[in-house]
Amino acid sequence: MNKRIYSVWVENRSGVLCKVAGLFSRRCFNIDSLAVGETDAPDVSCMTIVSSGDERTIEQIEKQLNKKLDVIKVKTFEEQQCITRELMLVKVKYNKNNRRDITELCDIMKAEIVDMSKHFMMIQVCDTPERIRLFLKLLQSISIVEVARTGTLALSKCMENDG
Repeated sequence: MNKRIYSVWVENRSGVLCKVAGLFSRRCFNIDSLAVGETDAPDVSCMTIVSSGDERTIEQIEKQLNKKLDVIKVKTFEEQQCITRELMLVKVKYNKNNRRDITELCDIMKAEIVDMSKHFMMIQVCDTPERIRLFLKLLQSISIVEVARTGTLALSKCMENDG
């Protein structure tokens, strides 16, 4: 199974997300991650879609995306060709015995405690999807109350001929 990241620039209007998601579901392509937001132009949105499949499936996804009327541009990246980030908020229940462990883990993983009460704390981490998964795994021994994650965001690595 190959994993690909598609950066899909689309017209920013209602129904476009549904059309793109429908393309994946009709053809039984899996979406591993999906993040959508406006670009610097308010009439254009960028969808970052992470999907996996064999080489034929990967090619088909790109071809089908390019056929959509609302799609302006499609860029396809392999993971090593781009910089990826994901944002996660995680709420944990803490006590005097594990509070220090949590704060040390946050320091090591460059996570930030963004809210706190007597028994709960909310942690924010922005990192690669792999490090987000690692952080969650390391928190498993602590009482995780709630997790919210964005999808993966990606941009191609900087090159001198970027313009």
